[in-house]
Amino acid sequence: MKILTVIGARPQFIKAAIGSRAIRKYHKEILVHTGQHFDSNMSDIFFKEMGIPEPDYNLGISGGSHAEMTSKMLIELEKIMVYEKPDGVLVYGDTNSTLAAALAASKLGIPIFHIEAGNRLGTLSNPEEINRTCTDHLSTMNFAATESAYNNLVKENLANRSYFVGNIMYDAFMYFSSKPANYDSIIDFDGNKVTIPDKYYYMTCHRQENTFSDEPLTEILSAMNSLEYPTIYSVHPRNRERALRICKDNNFTKIKLIQPVGYIESIHLTKNAQKIVTDSGGLQCEAFYAKVQCLFVLDFVVWPETMVDNRNQLVKPNKNDILSKFSKTQIIDEEYQPFGDGNSAEKIVDIINKWGVENGKC
Repeated sequence: MKILTVIGARPQFIKAAIGSRAIRKYHKEILVHTGQHFDSNMSDIFFKEMGIPEPDYNLGISGGSHAEMTSKMLIELEKIMVYEKPDGVLVYGDTNSTLAAALAASKLGIPIFHIEAGNRLGTLSNPEEINRTCTDHLSTMNFAATESAYNNLVKENLANRSYFVGNIMYDAFMYFSSKPANYDSIIDFDGNKVTIPDKYYYMTCHRQENTFSDEPLTEILSAMNSLEYPTIYSVHPRNRERALRICKDNNFTKIKLIQPVGYIESIHLTKNAQKIVTDSGGLQCEAFYAKVQCLFVLDFVVWPETMVDNRNQLVKPNKNDILSKFSKTQIIDEEYQPFGDGNSAEKIVDIINKWGVENGKC
């Protein structure tokens, strides 16, 4: 079959590194990069280090409001789909790129395969929740990363097109964690190489809820600066100015600000950290896989499977709350494996292959 895959953001690049490898064993894949993450440290580095195939199309669409970005993608993706005439469109997760691809494909009557379907936050105030829910209901097949996500799809009457396959991000973690990290590529915002201390905390923080003003980010950084070990903070490009200024104005000398790192480097920083502080849905899972305790700075749970035995704790962007949660100890149950067995990509492709045969596509 000809499968058109649409990606645009960092988590999708990681998933595509595994997904494309499995798809291309059996099918012709057309890879479209919308450009939603355009910075070289957020995009190019992942294609290079993870061996992701060069995109067949790069739309270069980024910035603007959700409506502006999604509408531009919708127009351009429709043109590509009309020209390429794929047998199916494959999308990952919950980005504007995902929703635009699903809308374009559904209007053209092209089957949609949605990987990482069914996750629910329970609030429509979150734009990603809207993107994922709409895509789930437009999709021909939904592939859930966890049993709870699958159960959400069942509750929404989507059981006949939904499958629990495990988390493709776990596949990626298992595969890439064995690769050596290039620590020479870890640099600060002056272009200097950063020496990683033996003991440190690893932090990312990029969501609008935590970076829309100085107050929440200052609270988070103040908490980290008061801890025993230094914090390695990988800073999203749009938060660069604010993070640099806050650390300078408050003399937060134990915060080491670094430019965004590649996935392999991030995995190694995660595996060797004392603890993780993040508002990233992906990094909290990676911390769980690495058995490193995580504090998740947000008002709602993204991956409920990780919120057990203090392995992942919800915290507010508040210094006192963060410090109180830091004192708790995690308990690890080795038999608890909610994200599958690390073979979700192969399971997904097997199901797509069966669908293709049954529908005369291959």
